[in-house]
Amino acid sequence: MTDTQLNEIPALGKLYVGALGSAAKARLSAAQAPQTLPAARHRVTGARVELERLADFQRLVQHSASDYLPSGFVHTFAFPVAMSLMSRDDFPLPLLGMVHLRNSVEHFRPIHYAEPLDVTAWAENLAGHRAGTQVELIAEVSAGGAVVWRGRSTYLAKGVFLPRFDRSDARGPRPDFVPPPPTALWRLGADAGRNYAVVSGDFNPIHLSRLSAKALGMKRSLAHGMYLASRVVADIVQNRQEPYEWSIDFDSPVFLPAAVSLSISDTEGDDGYSGSTFVGWNQRSRRRHFAGAVKALPA
Repeated sequence: MTDTQLNEIPALGKLYVGALGSAAKARLSAAQAPQTLPAARHRVTGARVELERLADFQRLVQHSASDYLPSGFVHTFAFPVAMSLMSRDDFPLPLLGMVHLRNSVEHFRPIHYAEPLDVTAWAENLAGHRAGTQVELIAEVSAGGAVVWRGRSTYLAKGVFLPRFDRSDARGPRPDFVPPPPTALWRLGADAGRNYAVVSGDFNPIHLSRLSAKALGMKRSLAHGMYLASRVVADIVQNRQEPYEWSIDFDSPVFLPAAVSLSISDTEGDDGYSGSTFVGWNQRSRRRHFAGAVKALPA
């Protein structure tokens, strides 16, 4: 695997503009498009957090003010490096219109905003999906030579079928969802996607407006998966000092504006708190939007 050194954390907005300029890639037949992931890692060293941006993020996801980075913020800081990998000419899937399926994160220790951070990203596990093709993007953040945060994001290129992959979905039907008693209700306005884009840099058109989302096949704009994940994890973790991990699966999009019912349940182990589970859903349709868990990692 080869390493590509970047001078700085890329701007996601510029990556999306570049993707618009090369949108013909999405119209290539599967026989013409690349069929494998690039054997490459993209890397940035000595990157630093902008304190104003951190404060804006904390306010938006309702995380308490702190000099330490919320786990969701680390994702927004690191993930542009992974997205730069997806903008390569030899990446087999189009950058625009990707649908967020899952995240799993290991947060090994508190990360102070003033620490210089190294970010490394690569892609794995290109696979068929009943609705298209999915891929996993991995980002690692290191400080002082040690990995302090690792995230794995699974994305779906909906409607893009690569012929060498099986389209069948082996999971089978999901069990019926019975909503638990809610512990919170989020009311998200039509501008929720734009507000998160400003603080995260993620200006994917599917989140910005009804018109831009419709241009990419969505019925209207939808909330960023990482906004939903960052907000619920911030609610559970806040300024936790011990190492932890969290994961979230996205079952159905949150189309904006929206009311999202939320339930968080803590679990107790022999030594006290061991983690939490959470689920978010649409109270009217009883359709589950996302579910996940936060767990303590061994120290």
